[in-house]
Amino acid sequence: MAAASYRFSIGPWNIGRGADPFGPPVRPQVAFDDVLKAAVSLGFEGIQFHDDDAVPDLENLSPSQIVHVAEAMRRKLADMGLTPEFVAPRLWEHPHGIDGGYTSNDPAARKWAIERSKRAVDVALALGIDLIVMWPAREGTSVRESKNPIEASQQMLDAINAILAESPKARIAIEPKPNEPVDHAFVPTIGHALSLGARSQDPRRVGVLIESAHAILAGLDPSDEMGFALAAGKLWSVHLNDQNGLKFDQDKVFGAANLRGAFDQVRVLESANYAASGAFVGFDVKAQRTQKAESATAHLATSKAVFLRLVEKVRSFPNATAQQCITARDYEALERLVLEHLLSA
Repeated sequence: MAAASYRFSIGPWNIGRGADPFGPPVRPQVAFDDVLKAAVSLGFEGIQFHDDDAVPDLENLSPSQIVHVAEAMRRKLADMGLTPEFVAPRLWEHPHGIDGGYTSNDPAARKWAIERSKRAVDVALALGIDLIVMWPAREGTSVRESKNPIEASQQMLDAINAILAESPKARIAIEPKPNEPVDHAFVPTIGHALSLGARSQDPRRVGVLIESAHAILAGLDPSDEMGFALAAGKLWSVHLNDQNGLKFDQDKVFGAANLRGAFDQVRVLESANYAASGAFVGFDVKAQRTQKAESATAHLATSKAVFLRLVEKVRSFPNATAQQCITARDYEALERLVLEHLLSA
C-alpha cells in the first residue's frame, strides 16, 4: 500500500498565535480561510472542527441557523477539495464550563453542556459527517473532595448517551487526557474511555481518538494505547505529536522528543492497516513560540514528513531477521537491529 493512502487532517488551533499561560500572543491571528489555504498547500485533506470553528457564535443562533451556516461551510470545503473530519463541542472556554460541563456541580451547567453537544451533532450532520470528538478537558477536579467520582462517571455516561440519542448516525470518539487544565481527570486513559463506551446505550458507536502526548502524560506508551484500541476495533482517529516527559501538554513535532517512540506508533498503525480504514492521521502540534509568523506552519510540514519517512522505515524493516532474534530470545540483538535501522540512511 502506498504511503499516499494515508489521509492527513489539520485543526485551526494547529496554526496559533504563540500564546501560553505565561505570555501573550506573539503572532497575528490567522484567518480561518487562510488556515484552509494552508491545509491545501501542505497536503492535508481533512479539517478538524470545534463546533464554533464551523459555526461561529452558535450560542446565539437557532438550530435552523446553525444548520444553514454549517451547510455553507460544507460547500466551502468541497470547493477547495477538503473534507471535514469531526466536530468537537468546545465546552471548556465558556463560562458555563468553568467547573467542567458534563461533571459540573451546577445542574444548569450540566444541562447546557449536553444541549451544546447535541448542537454539535447537528453541525456534524450538516457538514456531511457523523463523528463527534469528546475531549473532557475540564471534566475532573483540582480538589478531589469537590466532586464524587462515582457520580462523575455516571454524568459522563449520561452525556455520551444523550449525544448518541440525538441521532442514530452519530458516532463518538472519546479523547482522554490525564491532566491539564485540572489535576485529575475522570477519563484519563484509553481504558477508561473504552469502558465508558462499553457501558453506553450503543457501544458500537463509541470509539476513541488517541493523542500521543496524552498517553505520555499518563506515563503510558502511545503505541501500546493504540494497540489496545486497535485490538477492540475502536481507534477512529489519532493526533500524533510528541512530549518531553511528564510536563505540561507540549504538542511538539511528531518524533521530536522520542523518534523511536514515533517509529513504534507508525509501526502499530501499519500492522493494523490503519490507512485502509479511511480514518485520518492528525498532528496535534503547535509552532514554537519563537517561530516567526511567515514560517508558523513548518511544524505541520515537519510532522507529516517525519510520519511518511517512518512509514518507509517500518515497511523496510527486516522483519525476518527480527523474528530470528525473537525466536532465539536474543533481545539485545533485536534492540540493535531497531537502532541501526533507524540510524541508517
